[in-house]
Amino acid sequence: MGNTDQSPQKSVRSKPPEWYAVYTKPHAEKQVFNRLEEAGIEAFLPLQKTIRQWSDRKKIVEKPLLSSYIFVRVKRKQFPTVYRTYGIVKFVTFEGNPVPIPRSQIDNLRLLVNSDAEIEVNSEKYEPGDRVEVASGSLAGLQGELIGKGRGKRMIIRLDEIGKNIIVKIPVTFLVKIKA
Repeated sequence: MGNTDQSPQKSVRSKPPEWYAVYTKPHAEKQVFNRLEEAGIEAFLPLQKTIRQWSDRKKIVEKPLLSSYIFVRVKRKQFPTVYRTYGIVKFVTFEGNPVPIPRSQIDNLRLLVNSDAEIEVNSEKYEPGDRVEVASGSLAGLQGELIGKGRGKRMIIRLDEIGKNIIVKIPVTFLVKIKA
């Protein structure tokens, strides 16, 4: 009698590629993007259009939205190819492991860069109660307490230097946090 043991075969389904962020050498994002694509790696480099002013002219240029970051959609077995790409410094990791980025976040980034929205990237986190200083603009040098967020990209600051509370709305890009 033949072997009638028919154990179910394991279906070897390969995990689909996931998105990861990689950190590049400074100002190398576009070159790294091209190298990744030449290597057959799906990559996404969010670019934003900005106006650059030279002494004799203005020009619209595309610059990376997130300096020194590119996104790659790969399987784990493709990590070595990404690592070997000239200009790549490392994968963005958590506890030593590359962290997959949800596709929805990549889709949101695509929507942002393809819209006509004015985009500003700032990694500083401000919370009510933070001591801040105005770093640019006509109020440069003034210090106060952040008390909340106003409309748009404005922060509300209480300036109490003169014994009175003066509330000023200032663009977030004009502020720096005062280290305690």
